[in-house]
Amino acid sequence: MRGAPARLGVVVASCVLVLAACGSGSGSGASSSRGSRHVTSADGIVTAAKGSRDDAPHLSGRTLEGDALDVSSAYEGKIVVVNVWSSWCPPCRAEAGSLERVAKELKPQGVEFVGINTRDASTGPAKTFEKSYGLTYPNLYDPAGKLVLRFPAGSLSPQAIPSTLVIDRHGKIAARKLSGVGAGTLHTMIGPVLAEK
Repeated sequence: MRGAPARLGVVVASCVLVLAACGSGSGSGASSSRGSRHVTSADGIVTAAKGSRDDAPHLSGRTLEGDALDVSSAYEGKIVVVNVWSSWCPPCRAEAGSLERVAKELKPQGVEFVGINTRDASTGPAKTFEKSYGLTYPNLYDPAGKLVLRFPAGSLSPQAIPSTLVIDRHGKIAARKLSGVGAGTLHTMIGPVLAEK
């Protein structure tokens, strides 16, 4: 019965994600239980100052194509933008083109994008989504939301579908947006982290 609490945690977190899924709000009301360490802008971007960021969790698994990916080792020393999405989510569809454009634009500057596909029962719809929107960056397949649960409580964790996070060069969570993003929002989130030494 030791596995029961863990399974319950997965179910509860999955329900929270589904209930929060595809929210149309700006996310400007998002806040952290750790209060003043995080600042929320008028457009719903939540940031953490360089000295007060939480470690990002170890994100690894299989991509939609079945390839193994360990984000920490594959992108060590790089800025990583993580986007949590589902194929059935309208805001996820709306943001996909912007994510791909900015990923290509910033790759030469040491910024890598990784998607986490969650709440899709099979890889078929997710692969169709990937192809339809021309996504070239890797997307981890996480149907039960286990990767999402690895983010520390009280951190800038993904709490909705879609969610986008920026992880700095030292593997710490620098910024989060809990709704769809456009190119301008992505640059606002990534720019300050890119400028850090």
